[in-house]
Amino acid sequence: MHTPSLIERKRDGHAHSADELRALVLGFTRGEVPDYQMAAWLMAVYLRGMTREETALLTGIMAESGDTLDLSGLPRTVDKHSTGGVGDKTSLVLAPMMAACGLTVAKMSGRGLAHTGGTIDKLESIPGWQDQLSTERFVEQARRIGLALVGQSKNLAPADGLLYALRDVTATVPSVPLIASSIMSKKLAAGAHSIILDVKVGAGAFMETLERATELAEAMIDIGHRNGRIVRAILTNMDAPLGRAAGNSLEVREAIETLNGGGPDDLRELCLTLCRQALLANGFSGAEADSLPPRVLGDGSALAKLRAFVVAQGGDGAYIDQPERLDVAPIEAPVNAPQSGFLSGLDALAVGRAVLAVGGGREVKGAPIDHGVGVTLLAKPGDAVTAGKPVAVLHVRSANAVTEQAARLIRAGLKVSLNPQPRSPLVLKVID
Repeated sequence: MHTPSLIERKRDGHAHSADELRALVLGFTRGEVPDYQMAAWLMAVYLRGMTREETALLTGIMAESGDTLDLSGLPRTVDKHSTGGVGDKTSLVLAPMMAACGLTVAKMSGRGLAHTGGTIDKLESIPGWQDQLSTERFVEQARRIGLALVGQSKNLAPADGLLYALRDVTATVPSVPLIASSIMSKKLAAGAHSIILDVKVGAGAFMETLERATELAEAMIDIGHRNGRIVRAILTNMDAPLGRAAGNSLEVREAIETLNGGGPDDLRELCLTLCRQALLANGFSGAEADSLPPRVLGDGSALAKLRAFVVAQGGDGAYIDQPERLDVAPIEAPVNAPQSGFLSGLDALAVGRAVLAVGGGREVKGAPIDHGVGVTLLAKPGDAVTAGKPVAVLHVRSANAVTEQAARLIRAGLKVSLNPQPRSPLVLKVID
């Protein structure tokens, strides 16, 4: 097809047919449509938007541009996606919970970039754990244990990778149809029948307002339904970090603590909520969806699933039994409260940038990270704090100028009020 005509159609606000989208996207993936033309089309989409039908068609074409997994032989397959946050170790807790409840979790996860962490990076804090499995071993492990989790294949929805790289340098990233199709193309290609979405809202999230997050969640649900998947979304607060740990080894420790029946209240609440939605999406009754998630946290069966999964992928299961052995940077640098009162704000983005500054995250894909550095929060919004006393602790390899820069970032994100402030709810909305 004549590419300039397709750009012109979108520039003028018209919808594309399936054949037009296929010619454009697959032509770009094969190198037949040049970057400058695709960049012009992406800007037209950014300015003019896409219909729901167009967005679903685009997503399906992107999903089919490379490898796809066939999980149809596995029972009750479920995938989970978070739009990214600070301290978000939810998958480490939720995936074993869902497996212990009788669901099959066979998913691909990514690495962290900028201030958001990645599940693969966290799991690589466990000595020996490997993120690569053959397709046959991946499916066999999912069938046997109920849980297999690997790094994203380079040939999984390759059109998405190429389009995202171009969006990243052409100021076209913040487009709901393009974000939704990017996320869902990989989920469709990964093969799960049901998908649970955790859409973050707030200072540490890509979507800063509830309105924009709702728009994104509804777009992704619509894509899933049009492609024969069951999709539910939970919108959650990311103004403050999730839990009390930010940094890879620290977050693994906190996840294991939660699977042992403890852990921070907000992390536990989120995992129970997401697990309940996953069960409902797979035909469990309301009573079962209410009772099973807390039961598998309390009786040790979810923790047993995590251990079996880690060992199956080459990890040392002793670290699940003794998480204190995980490497954590030895120097603790306190970040003190500027005044006495009640913590009314703890900027998630500031904490994420602090972890990034001390080496716990990466600015560019493929860069090495230090799994042992990070932040432990001693107070969360609503807690009383005392002037000069720590509200957070940085875990670092050396006390230097970078450490002080990270401390300044956290201090800049602190707000203290004289009177107690109401705590913001964690779960803002459920869309099914």
